[in-house]
Amino acid sequence: MAIREILTFPDPVLRKTAKEVATFDEALKQLSRDMAETMYHAPGIGLAANQIGVLLQMVVVDISTSEEEKKFISLINPVISEGQGCVTDEEGCLSVIDYTSTVERFKKIKVTALDLDGNPLEFEAEDRFARIIQHEVDHLHGKLFIDRISPLKRSLYKKKLKKILQSAS
Repeated sequence: MAIREILTFPDPVLRKTAKEVATFDEALKQLSRDMAETMYHAPGIGLAANQIGVLLQMVVVDISTSEEEKKFISLINPVISEGQGCVTDEEGCLSVIDYTSTVERFKKIKVTALDLDGNPLEFEAEDRFARIIQHEVDHLHGKLFIDRISPLKRSLYKKKLKKILQSAS
């Protein structure tokens, strides 16, 4: 396993649409392990492949039930086919440094995807689990959570980021 570099906004790769996965092999399973290790090292609770520069429709999501446990699910070519209810809650992102904001998402979703062997998965997700999946699936379509906030908040974040990046150089 390897910890990969997480790309951060405004890296153009984050704005690209990921391609469907067609090959289910050991390389895909290795990518899944690398993504999970990267996610937990960050630390985070979800990671999309394009966040590490791999333009494939694959996400890993933490499903641990305790702090000590590190258990995740890999979703290949995930699709959110239904959404119910609306919940507004705080979100952050490993690719959006030093910023969180409230974002409206579906409370409950229906998800179809494939597992690492290409077998179909279909399930419903609610609350925090649903929020994470929606956030990660957005990444696969080149969308960041800051695209779901007001233009004013987004503009303020871009100014803040510019200062952060200038002071780092």
